[in-house]
Amino acid sequence: MNALERIAATEAALTPLGTEMVAELGVEAQVAFGELTLVAPRERIVEVLGALKDRFGFQQLLDVCGADYPDRAERFEVVYHLLSLTRNVRVRVKVATDEVQPVPSVIGVYPSAEWFEREAFDMYGMLFSGHPDLRRLLTDYGFEGHPLRKDFPMTGYVEVRYDEEQKRVVYEPVRLQQEFRNFDFLSPWEGAEYPAPVLPGDEKAQPGEPPKHKG
Repeated sequence: MNALERIAATEAALTPLGTEMVAELGVEAQVAFGELTLVAPRERIVEVLGALKDRFGFQQLLDVCGADYPDRAERFEVVYHLLSLTRNVRVRVKVATDEVQPVPSVIGVYPSAEWFEREAFDMYGMLFSGHPDLRRLLTDYGFEGHPLRKDFPMTGYVEVRYDEEQKRVVYEPVRLQQEFRNFDFLSPWEGAEYPAPVLPGDEKAQPGEPPKHKG
């Protein structure tokens, strides 16, 4: 499917409300997983969300989350999920950004965005201009990196423990206390071979058929 065919398919899938929103807001539209997704320019996000709230009745901001695509020039997508209680519909709004360019904070439109934006900053390192208190929310003070980035190491950079001698929490480089184990999956509940019969009823099995044990 080429670009024109995708646009035509999207337009055909739009509801009258979706068509009206796209025409008035001047944004791109996609239909994914049964929901309308609007793709807005980063610098217009406050304007777009304000119109969705005041003009189209999307009273509630359910969530602000992120996605990381490291191969893109603008690696992050900031995703806003909105709900209209009066229309009983949802809409998703996306903007693209990178590690340097901030996204305007939407706290002035939806006050609930304050902690959502802090979480996105903490987990991805996304910046939000105009946020009154942009600091980490879920990780500890002094935490290095952003855990939901695709390039964040699986074991992290440091580990935290309470030191009895120093009577305080200390940070240390991650140490693996044992080698990774290789599992053969031969447990009593899956795949192990036993002399038959073992359990009552195994004698009913056909010759050459393994006992059918249920855990």
